[in-house]
Amino acid sequence: MRARTGMIGMGLFLLAGCGTDAAAVPPPEPPPVVTALPASVAGGACVVLDYAVIEEFTGTRFSVAAAMEHQKTDTCVVRDAAADRPDLVLSVTATSADQAVFTSEMVPKGSTAVKDLGRAAYRSTVAPAGDDGAAAEVGWLTGEGRMVTLRYTFPAGQERAAADDLAPKLVELAQQVEPRIPDLAK
Repeated sequence: MRARTGMIGMGLFLLAGCGTDAAAVPPPEPPPVVTALPASVAGGACVVLDYAVIEEFTGTRFSVAAAMEHQKTDTCVVRDAAADRPDLVLSVTATSADQAVFTSEMVPKGSTAVKDLGRAAYRSTVAPAGDDGAAAEVGWLTGEGRMVTLRYTFPAGQERAAADDLAPKLVELAQQVEPRIPDLAK
């Protein structure tokens, strides 16, 4: 009986070594590392924007940027990859308008004049409309013959008071962007 028990034990011991080698099965692949690219990689007007600087002034962290050029206008849109709003749009247009034309023709009614930004500047807010929440906008005329607008649009449901609160901070962001505008080719 002892011999049989010993033989069964020895058989089980030998069978335990059978099968595939544990080292032959490769470990699962780690998930790919997603690298966040800077806004400037999109080119166009995006070369003057930086996600960290935008977040510093708006409190919003954006993660994707897209640039477009149409005739004399370079545009950049930044937003989060997971949502359409909020977004920030920078538009830079070559213009022959002087300060008087800019002030009388291009500044929206009801806007507030802004000092220490370009040759002439304004800030304004708009109420929510349709699928868009309220928006804050800063526009200015540069010394290099460009008209620039920087517009932050909130998600639907965000009231104008939020845009009113953001507008002064958007002016500060515009003051950070202003020195980089000449980097854009005309």
